[in-house]
Amino acid sequence: MSQNNTLNLNILPQHIAIIMDGNGRWAKKRGKKRVFGHHEGVKTVREIVENSVKLNIKYLSLYTFSTENWNRPKEEVDALMDLLVQTLNEQIADLMKQNIRLNAIGNLSRLPAYTYQTLQDVLQKTAGNSGMMLSIALNYGGRDEIIQMTKKLAKKVKNNIILPENIDENKINLHLYSHNLPDVDFLIRTGGEKRISNFLLWKIAYAELYFTDVLWPDFNKQHYYEALADYQKRERRFGKTSEQINDEV
Repeated sequence: MSQNNTLNLNILPQHIAIIMDGNGRWAKKRGKKRVFGHHEGVKTVREIVENSVKLNIKYLSLYTFSTENWNRPKEEVDALMDLLVQTLNEQIADLMKQNIRLNAIGNLSRLPAYTYQTLQDVLQKTAGNSGMMLSIALNYGGRDEIIQMTKKLAKKVKNNIILPENIDENKINLHLYSHNLPDVDFLIRTGGEKRISNFLLWKIAYAELYFTDVLWPDFNKQHYYEALADYQKRERRFGKTSEQINDEV
């Protein structure tokens, strides 16, 4: 499958979000520890990021570590944090070369000190890049994001900074972890599960959803283009009728 004869480059999604599921099962099928699957999954991240840049995707958001993932065995959590640090250190040169700006969303304060500092260093070094924004969700949960937003707004109302009647979608968005991201156009989930798993709940209100049985370490350029080709068959109406959409074209 080639890019030129399958995809209309004029109707690609602006913001793609991916739930990268299946690393552990991929490793288990091969008689390996789960962390082996996570290492292989990093290779897929590199391939998808590289092809997203080639397609001029503006925003790519990856569900990297959820608030619920702390409940996994300590050995796996520690290995994931080490892998994150290793990957950030190894990929900084490529991020700069590809003009990618790294962004992080979630409650970052809970991350281990060495992970947090490495992340901050890479965020700072790529802050001036003007290409695709690559967002990694770390210690992130959609409900937690909404709870924290509510607390911030409640505090401002209490201190007479904001009037309750002036709270609207824009005010809510400005107080989210993901405040610097547009709404998600296309959400991809690998690994066969068909659920959202608490990812970007506010931002996916009108997202097109795509589920594939392919485990994340096996998800490659061809699978990615197939997903995008499926997206291009969708009619995005945002509450309108097909006739209204056609009249606007």
